[in-house]
This record gives sequence, C-alpha cells and structure tokens, in this order.
Amino acid sequence: MSDERAFLDVNSSAGGQRWIERLDNKSRNTALAISQTLDVPELIGRVMAGRDVELEDARAFLSPSIRDLMPDPDVLTDMKLATNRICDAVQNSQQVAVFGDYDVDGASSSALMSKFLSHHGIKNEIYIPDRIFEGYGPNPDAINTLIDKGAELIITVDCGATSFEALAEAAKKKTDVIVLDHHQMGDELPKCTALVNPNRQDDLSGLGHLCAAGVVFMTLVACVRELRARGLYSESLNAPDLLSWLDLAALATVCDVVPLKGLNRAFVVKGLQAMSKQQNVGLRALMRAGRLDGPPRPYHLGFVLGPRINAGGRIGDAALGSRLMTTDDDVFAEEIAQQLEDLNKQRQAAEKIMLEQAIAEADAEMRDGDGPAVMVTASDEWHPGIVGLLASRLKDRFKRPAFAIAFDRNGKGSGSGRSVAGVDLGAAVRAAVDEGILEKGGGHAMAAGLTVTKGRLGDLRGFLETHLKATVNETRLSQTLKIDGALTARSATLELFDMLERAGPYGQGHSQPIFAFPAHQIRYAKIVGADHVSFSASAGDGAQLRGIAFRAADSEIGKLLLNTQGRPVHLAGTLNADHWQGSRRVQLRLIDAAVG
Repeated sequence: MSDERAFLDVNSSAGGQRWIERLDNKSRNTALAISQTLDVPELIGRVMAGRDVELEDARAFLSPSIRDLMPDPDVLTDMKLATNRICDAVQNSQQVAVFGDYDVDGASSSALMSKFLSHHGIKNEIYIPDRIFEGYGPNPDAINTLIDKGAELIITVDCGATSFEALAEAAKKKTDVIVLDHHQMGDELPKCTALVNPNRQDDLSGLGHLCAAGVVFMTLVACVRELRARGLYSESLNAPDLLSWLDLAALATVCDVVPLKGLNRAFVVKGLQAMSKQQNVGLRALMRAGRLDGPPRPYHLGFVLGPRINAGGRIGDAALGSRLMTTDDDVFAEEIAQQLEDLNKQRQAAEKIMLEQAIAEADAEMRDGDGPAVMVTASDEWHPGIVGLLASRLKDRFKRPAFAIAFDRNGKGSGSGRSVAGVDLGAAVRAAVDEGILEKGGGHAMAAGLTVTKGRLGDLRGFLETHLKATVNETRLSQTLKIDGALTARSATLELFDMLERAGPYGQGHSQPIFAFPAHQIRYAKIVGADHVSFSASAGDGAQLRGIAFRAADSEIGKLLLNTQGRPVHLAGTLNADHWQGSRRVQLRLIDAAVG
C-alpha cells in the first residue's frame, strides 16, 4: 500500500477500494499552467493534467482535428497494396463482398466499406457469419458461397488476420482477399492480397489502439486520395463526404472499448457531431427506439445504441446491425430498429437468468479462501451469444479476470473473457492455444474469445491460474479509486458539467472525472428497475443531489445506501446530465461509497 494518505481517509470502501488523489505535485503544476495558458477554469486543467495531457498538447486537445491527428494512411503496412486493389475494383466495376464480424465494430466497419462501394456504384454484399453455427471470422464454406455468387474481391473487416484455412480456400479459387483487422496476431500471415492490421508484428505505425472501423476509415481516406489521383471524380461523381460517416467510426470506437486518445478521441469528438445531425437513417431510428434523451454522448453509444446492435449478433440475425447502418429507407430502418429493441429485451431476460447461475458457480469457487485468480464459469445451458456479457459482469463483481463458456451438445465450448487493467488476457489465450489446450482463441489485453472442449476445461483453469496468478494478485493488492477532487451537492451544477464536457469525451484510456462528496446524508434510497439503487444525498447546507448506483442492489455499496439513511457517508462518482420530462439536471452516477 502507498504511504500517501488516503483521500478522506478512505482506506477500504464499500467497494473494497482505497481512495487516492489522482494528481501528484507535477500534475498539479501542469494543471495550473494549462489553466493559465489557455484561460480555462482550473478544474478543466486538473482533469486534463490528470489524464496525462501536457501543456504543449493542451490547446490541440481541446479542439481535436482529424486532419492534424491522422497520419498518412500509408504508414500502415500493406496499405498501398490494399488501396490499389480496392481502387482497381472500383474502376473496373468488380463485384465485392464485405465479410464482417457480428459485433458493433464489425457491423460499423462493414457499413463504412459498403457505403463507400455503393457511393461509387459498386455492387457489394455484406456477409456477417452466424455466431453459433459459423463462429468468428471467415470460414471456407462462406468464402465459397461468396465466390459462387460472383464476388471478385473479398474484403474482411474486424476479422481475417488469423483465418488461414478460409483465406487459403479463396487463394485456391484465385479470388483476391484484403484483410482490414486490428486483433493481435502472430508472425504467420494468411494468404491474401493485403493484410492491414496495426497489430501485425511488422507494422511500425504505432496505431495499435485503433478499432477495426478506425482502420477501415483510414483505408477509405487512402482510397479517396488514390481515386482522385486517378481522375475518377468529376462533375458527375463527387468524392464521398467521409467526415459525415464518422458517426459509425465513433460508435465502433466507443463500443470496442479502445483507448480514447489521439486519433481515436478525434473520431469520437467529430463522430458525435456527425451523429447529432442524424443523417444516418438507421442510427436515427435506433436512437428513437432506444429513447435516447438529449444530444448523443459516449454513454449513449456504449450503453444505449451498442447493446441493441449487439443483440442481433448475440441472439438474432447477426446482419441486422450492418443493414440498419447502410439503409436509406426510413420504414425499413424503423422495422430493423424495433427488431433490435425486441432482441435486446430478450437478451436482457436471458442474461439475468444466466448471470444468477454464473454468480452461484463463482460464489462456490470463492468459499475456499480468496478463490481463483481467474474466474472461469461454464454451463451446457447458456446461450453462447451472451457469455461476453456474463464475463464482464463477473469481472466487475469479483474484481478479477473472468471467463464464461457455453458448451454445446457435443461438448465444444464457446467462451468469452474480460480482464482488469494490467492483465493481458489476449496474450494468455494465445499461449493456451500454443499449448494445445484450446482449439482456437485470441483477442486483445482486455477481452478475448476462445473455443475449448469440455475435457480440457480443467486444463484451461490450471493454465490460467499458473500463467496469470502473480499478475492478478499484484493488481488486486493495489485496487484504488482515483479522485479528481471534492464537490458538494450545491457545487454539482449543470454549468460545472458543461465545463467538464470540454475535456471529454470520456471512456477507455481517458476516464471520466471522479469526484468525492464528503459526509453527505442519504435522504432516501430505493431499488429501481431490476437491481439499480436510486437515491438522493444532501450536504450540510440542505442542497440535494440525485444519484443512481447501477446494478448495486445486492452489493455492499447498495446495502450501504439502503441502510444508512440519515447518516453521513462519503460518496464517489461521475456527473451526468439527466434529461427528465423536458428538463435537464445533474445526476451522480455512483461508483463507490464509504462510511463517513
């Protein structure tokens, strides 16, 4: 434990965390310099300095520009090869198939590429594999189907980097394949015309933080430049307005939980501006279906739009998301948006049942001491499309990496894992594949997928325990909550919230500011929805602040709220602007609490 005094002397909160101040002496000085140089409130300077923004970068940070932050796309290995082949297909009016993944990043990437091809009059088809029957990535049968239907070029997006068998099949049929991916991969490359992936071993671009839609967007920038150089654009055919499609890149960037820094942050800032214009017919319909209130923010992308698009890939038609984002038909868009809304409700109901079973299994594991370093749960009754959500819930509940695995009737399990900061789950899964424990698997540091037979489940548990125990234990010993500053109910105003938004958007790698509210009294607290806790807290001067603690009803934090009414407690959370019955007010999204 650090010798630094805990913030508000909270050494062990209801959430099991030690509260500490985010800024050290150096960053406090940087915060003051940012405030004075840019003439912004000191609080904005503190938030920026607390997220490693240096003084020389501060001005550009507050006004991120795609033009300034995007490098030449050709810095990506194989980009020139990919660009030339796509542009050849455009010039020669060749039929193209776009093969995507079934999550938000895959759907958004597929939609971006399809919109680009359609703009140039190129016949194209999006193919999204069925999660249950086909699994992740290209497979030989699907490749042959696309070729038989006339595809002269296949472009894989958000997949394909490790699809050796499927791409070998395309090569055998003399059909070109371009891979646009971002997942971690080894030294061996599949047979293809070009493989653009900032995470391939020989790529020196430094863009490994991009999601697939970011890679696709850079590819489209390169293609527009090349087609303009070839003289394709004229009075009869304008170049596409790529900036107007940044809503798709922003959606994927937020939902794929990649760091919101540099170019990614610019994608989201500009993408939210594009989304607010509601030019994408499908996203406009989905916003209505999800009852999105106020202007779109990263929260809406990650927790309103994203889950609904993912619902199609999890338990319904995996291609619904890409169809939604490419249609220009209002009626069709409304139909798809309603389907996704209904599927999301079905997903929520199934998830609730599965989560109860997973928690019961995990709790049994925890009875012997502190439990395993990596939580691995499995069932023959679970839906494979929902295991990723289970893993995420288990990770949050038990503060350690977690896997959830759904076994089919043949004993083959499809699993998904979610990690905690500092533990590279993707590397561990790839190592398990190399050891022969898994049939296949991969991913990145914070999330991974795998295929395992029931007979090797014990081996997987043992391997993960041996491989990750020391790292997990180290991270769990240092669980802290970084506090940006202290506020009161009266000082938590809309004006303050709007100032904080200038230093956003917030997300992975650019965390939302967390404020402590010392010694506030809980005026009321009640369970709302399935397991959320709604509450009101007041300061000594009588000012009140409404708050919500998501999925907290059966947690120690929820119990503290529900059982300490009238007593002082320290609260910690993030501020949000809540739109209610036409009015706008500040709300506290509670993260942690401690007895005052």
